[in-house]
Amino acid sequence: MKRQYIDDLTRKILFELFSACLSAQYMSVENDASFALETDGKRLYIFFEHSNGTTDWINNLSFNYTEGGTGDLRFNCHEGFFRVWQSVIPYVSDAILNPAFREIVIVGYSHGAALAALCHEYVMNMRQDIKDRIFGFGFGCPRVMRGRVTGAPALWHNFFVVRNIDDLVTHLPPTILGYKHVGTLIEIGEAGKYSSVDAHRQESYLSELNPS
Repeated sequence: MKRQYIDDLTRKILFELFSACLSAQYMSVENDASFALETDGKRLYIFFEHSNGTTDWINNLSFNYTEGGTGDLRFNCHEGFFRVWQSVIPYVSDAILNPAFREIVIVGYSHGAALAALCHEYVMNMRQDIKDRIFGFGFGCPRVMRGRVTGAPALWHNFFVVRNIDDLVTHLPPTILGYKHVGTLIEIGEAGKYSSVDAHRQESYLSELNPS
């Protein structure tokens, strides 16, 4: 997994995306999956909400793995997150496949960041015509993929895991179970500044990303 450091402009962009993710008007569907679709001209935004109920936590803790993937592609991934993502697909596929959208931005926080990673793979496969204009951001993202993921650098091209350094959630499920991040890791904050739990809180991310 690549690591990337950010400049002031990137920090500002991340702050705006994270703030938009927190304030999005979410709708909930099966498995308590919560997402929002927003548009800006030819750009489509797909937001995924953080955990907000018992069902989310049950899915978060479903550390068993299952086979995931789009089309002929197959890889092992977190069972609970994949189950929730499958609930979302029927509600977002029409927008994703709409050729009027020439750029797609996917953003999630915590539980929603895991869904954003799975969504990013789906969009990359379904919209090859704009593959260089697909961007994903997982703030406080748990590990989603397990074992070797064939073609991972291409699948999660322009997917960014944003981690407040000591954030506990970004270190789960543990690597001993075979789980790992995909995409590019962006670390913010300072080691030891927060407890591992406090580092995951939205106010901590807002504080570390605030460009002012």
